[in-house]
Parts: sequence; structure tokens; C-alpha cells
Amino acid sequence: MKILTKRNGLIALTIFAFSFPYIAQNDYYLHMLTLSFIWAIAVYGINLLSGYTGYLSLAHAGFFAIGAYSLGLLTVKAGMNFWMALAGACVITCVIGLLIGLIALRTKEHFFAIYTLCVGYIIYLVIDKWEGLTEGVRGLIGIPAPGSIGPITFDTAASQYYLVLLFLIAVIVIMYRIIHSLTGRTFIAIRNSEDLARTIGISTMKNKLTAFVLSTFFAGLAGALYASFIRFIGPDIGSTAIMFDLLMYLLVGGIGTLSGPLVGTLLLVILSQNLQFLQEYRMLIFGPLLTLIIIFYPRGIAGAAFEWQRKRKDKKLSMVRADMHIKAEEG
Repeated sequence: MKILTKRNGLIALTIFAFSFPYIAQNDYYLHMLTLSFIWAIAVYGINLLSGYTGYLSLAHAGFFAIGAYSLGLLTVKAGMNFWMALAGACVITCVIGLLIGLIALRTKEHFFAIYTLCVGYIIYLVIDKWEGLTEGVRGLIGIPAPGSIGPITFDTAASQYYLVLLFLIAVIVIMYRIIHSLTGRTFIAIRNSEDLARTIGISTMKNKLTAFVLSTFFAGLAGALYASFIRFIGPDIGSTAIMFDLLMYLLVGGIGTLSGPLVGTLLLVILSQNLQFLQEYRMLIFGPLLTLIIIFYPRGIAGAAFEWQRKRKDKKLSMVRADMHIKAEEG
């Protein structure tokens, strides 16, 4: 019986994740990991659209900001209950994503990327300049922490860590179900050849719009969790710098893979925290790193690991076939 199976590995990682607050007993590490999990949720949204459907959206940071500001405005200015505001933030982000997607998805390839880049910058400008609603450059302060659920409260670093971890696990499960469903296979068919998918009867516009809205949902959810975790937000969370970070997490981890967003986010966030003394040279470090990964490992770290594992299986299978062939000849 093999011990190192994929199932046992997932169980071990889950146990480690839930036991980490007891192992570390350090609020700084909990804060860093909680923030990583939030970014990972947003990256899963990009992965669904870009990795599995083949459309690179550069407005994802804008939708992240919409989710964050929606929760902030609903709780701070409208006085809404946190959980209702969280649901409202996701709905608002999806509605705006639907309206933008109806127009954006009429373009393809680099035109789509350029269009969404412009949309993301417009969202940033609206947040920055509409001071009467968003407070502009002053930012939105006083955002409440997640509301209690019965006797369970979220006023400690450990409790917020567990809350975000549960949301991350839910997102990964949803992604897994989508990818391994007929809808997911339809997304992949569109990515491989949209014209061919159309000829076999797939409604490409409907499926692309579904993927786009789902990606904005993940971005809005991540943004709302970020706002409740940091308790203060400014226009910078919708900037192109944040978009670059999210895209970098995806490309390093592995685009079009289920584990890639989490691997890339955890690796680069932890690396960034440990290299804060080189913050001024951040782009000089990550730029060449990203370029090398794209050249030698187009599907990132996770994709490279899967490819290595596949080659090992093929090698073992070829050796078994060779042995069977030799035995057959000897017999």
C-alpha cells in the first residue's frame, strides 16, 4: 500500500493548516498566512477565466476593489450586518462583472486583455476620485471585523485565520467541482479552440460569460474578506500593481492547475515578507524570476510537478511493458 498518495497528501496538508495556529503561536505568521489565503481566493478567480477558459482579464484587481469597497460602504455607511454585507458585496461585484462581461467578451485575445486593463484602471479612478462615496485618497476606515455566529467570535488572529481558511477550502472545492464537471470541460474546450467549440454546438458566449462572472465572484469575495481583515482600504487595492501581483502568483504557481494559485501565492507572499529589506528592488528580483519560469515552466511550479510525475509514470509503464515483452519472448 502506498503511503504517499494524493489523498493522503491532501489530508496531511489540511491537518497541518488547521493545527498551524497551535504550532506557530505567533500572530505575525497567522496574519501573513491569512492574507495569503485571501489573495489565493482572488487568484483562483483569475485561474478559472484565464487558465481554463483562455481569456486573460486584467481588471481582476478592480473587481477585488469593488468587493472590498462594497463591504466597507455597506457596513460603515449603511450600517448593515457583516454577513449580509458580505453577501451583498459578492452580488454587487457579480452584477458589475456581468455588465462589463457582456461588452468585454465581444473582443478576443489581446484586445480583451487591453479592454479589461482599461476597465480596471477606470474602476481605480472612480474609487480614487469619487470622494463623496469612497472617501478618495483618505480611504475608508472603521470597517468592522466579521460578525459573530452564535457563540463563535472572530476578534482574534487565530479565529480570523480559521474563517478565511474555511472560505479558501470552500473555494478550492467549488473550483474542483467546476473543473471536473461538464461546464469545466466546456471551458477547456473554449480555451483549446473556440471556433471548434462553436461548431460542435457549444454556446461560447454564454459559457465565457459564466466563467467571467464566477471569476468576479471570487474576486469580490476575496476583496470583502480583505476589507474585514485589514479594517482599512484605499484606492491602491485596485491599482495595476495589485493586478501584476495577482497575475504573478498565478503564473509562478501554475496557470490552468488546481493547486497553482495556492502554491504561487504562498511562495511569493512568504518570500516577499522575508525579503522586505530588498523592497526597492522587488521588480528587479521578481521580474527575471517570472520570465525564467514562463520560459522553462509555462504551467508554473505545479504544472512542472505534474509533468514530472507524468513522466515518471510513463517511464515505469514502459519498463513494465518491456519486462512483459521479454518474459513473453522467453516463454
